[in-house]
Amino acid sequence: MLQILTGFGFLSGMSYPFRLLRLFKSNPGLLSYIIVPILVNIVIGVFLYIGLFFFGWQVTQLLTNSLINRLDLLLADLPTWLNSLDYVVIILGWLIRIILSLLLLILTGFILVQFGVLLAAPWYGNLSEKIEKIRTNKVEIVEVGMVRDIWRAILFELKKIVLILGCAVSIFLLSFLPVIGAIISTVGGITITGTIICLDFFDGALERRRLKFRKKVNLVWKCFPASAGFAIICLLLISVPFINLITIPFCVGSGTLFVCDRILPKYL
Repeated sequence: MLQILTGFGFLSGMSYPFRLLRLFKSNPGLLSYIIVPILVNIVIGVFLYIGLFFFGWQVTQLLTNSLINRLDLLLADLPTWLNSLDYVVIILGWLIRIILSLLLLILTGFILVQFGVLLAAPWYGNLSEKIEKIRTNKVEIVEVGMVRDIWRAILFELKKIVLILGCAVSIFLLSFLPVIGAIISTVGGITITGTIICLDFFDGALERRRLKFRKKVNLVWKCFPASAGFAIICLLLISVPFINLITIPFCVGSGTLFVCDRILPKYL
């Protein structure tokens, strides 16, 4: 079990963005394929951070203040010797702000990935092809025509939305279970987020082979725990404000690297 979690598993999956840096160092020409995606991310990021992030920050403050006010009202009816609980409320308020702020950063980065990968798809496709060519000495492409190609891209996004909504509803209902509900909802939320991240960043190499959506999901889960490590490191990279404008192309490239090393030889 220790071997799986170290050399060949979780930590190995986390190493792929750093492996890509070594690949860029030995093949500097690859850097030209991330210039346009970074510019696209900057344009999208400006609108997202001005709109979604700052609006979300206001909502976060309102929710936190509302909860603290309710707790203050409850404490007002308690005996005076329990006044020390005011400090508990202050600490709780800061904890809630931190948690909601982290969730907001993750949500903003997640949405940035969805729009950025979609709008810069042609450049990411070229980057993915070049990486696969370097790694495997060949590039496999199943031609289906432009119209069907666009239709597959639309269906891919729609199926991701259906998957997210279906899992979100199930997680929400299970969260009402006593004691274990919070654990199930937390693990379920992390699992679906990690799956979507892997689908986004693996798709450059997988879509060239025109695999079905269910097959792509199965491949993500078959690569566990390496895919979990990859998803977590990418989630961190896309959640840091402004830094994620640069790191998203590296996550796309490292996703192709992951597919070439772990999926193509074993499952395809």
